[in-house]
Amino acid sequence: MARDRDRRLNTARSATHRLVTLENPLDFMAEDHLREREVCTLIDRMVEGEPVDHEDIAMMRTFLIDDLPKHLADEESDLFPLMLERCDPDEEIDKMITRLQADHRHAIGDSPAIAALIVAQADRKKPLSETDCAKMSDFATHARRHLILENAILLPLARARLTKADLEKMRAHMLERRGQATEQGAEHAG
Repeated sequence: MARDRDRRLNTARSATHRLVTLENPLDFMAEDHLREREVCTLIDRMVEGEPVDHEDIAMMRTFLIDDLPKHLADEESDLFPLMLERCDPDEEIDKMITRLQADHRHAIGDSPAIAALIVAQADRKKPLSETDCAKMSDFATHARRHLILENAILLPLARARLTKADLEKMRAHMLERRGQATEQGAEHAG
């Protein structure tokens, strides 16, 4: 069991997120997915009573409160509508998107409470309650299932179906959401 936990942590840490210039918005989404996996791994560590340093606590809080809502908006506002437009009806992308949207509602509803538990735990330096552990474990498990669907099916399908114009439109919107539209948009255009 400890061996699996260590493997998960090493896998997540090997893909540390870095801000990219958003040349391909699907790559940026994939990096966000890696960061979310890292958060899930750190949540597992906390639940198991292992120490998590202050830098990781800060990263987890930032991801759950600031970055995750933007990432979900990227998918809801841009990726999902484009996929509905570009995919054939027999691919049943509408069913997958309906499921992913339900997952997003779960994540948006629960992530502030999970972030608060993480920060409170770091400040208290005492064990999490059984209820807190269950909430955190459920959140991480749910997030991982969601990421499997997106990484194994949605992103590869998006890479096959979306046009260059679709990707440019998505990229521009993602930059706007991050307050970088003017400076990075101008760089990309030039």
